[in-house]
Amino acid sequence: MSTKVIKLPEHQAIYHRIRNLILFGTLVPGQAVTIQGLADLIGAGMTPVREAIRRLTAEGALEAGGNRRVRVPPITRENLDEISYVRLAIEPRLTELAARRMTDGCLSELHAFDREVDAAIASGDIERYLEFNYRFHFRLYDQAEAQILSKIVSSLWLQVGPSLRIVCGRYGTANLPDKHSETLAALHEGDAARAAQAIADDIRQGLGQVRLTLLD
Repeated sequence: MSTKVIKLPEHQAIYHRIRNLILFGTLVPGQAVTIQGLADLIGAGMTPVREAIRRLTAEGALEAGGNRRVRVPPITRENLDEISYVRLAIEPRLTELAARRMTDGCLSELHAFDREVDAAIASGDIERYLEFNYRFHFRLYDQAEAQILSKIVSSLWLQVGPSLRIVCGRYGTANLPDKHSETLAALHEGDAARAAQAIADDIRQGLGQVRLTLLD
């Protein structure tokens, strides 16, 4: 597993901190927060926080409200249908591309992340599950070296991540989707199509739970 640490510029670090609050569901759908409150929450100045908010609003992760407030947009059935369609088109493709470029080093990292996911599921640690599930998927997608596709997927995860936190809160971690073992087995065998299918099944399960929790 790589131990290299890259220090981000302050504005980038603040963007990622706010992004993670959204991605891992600390800010829940529909929750409004003042810009000042968000700055206080992460201990940052107003200027870089405003810049981060502008970026995240452009990515669809936040929306502006009155009185200098922003909120995570609630997900709708139509939103979820579109997100499902695009994720199921792109993420299996990224998996196929990654499988063709797979290395022992990448597999080692994926196994390490999957162990963290399994430990989080066993212990009921929602935050740990969300973080390492994300790390597993995006380490895999990074291996594809398809920046345009990865950027699209990253935006979609931002839009659905807060809702997955609600799923975890309702059902706990025991019934969360986890097709990582099947994905890893296929990657070890060099079976790109089977790895892509496992990721597609993982996505369907996760988004299906979001639909049942929030929309039905």
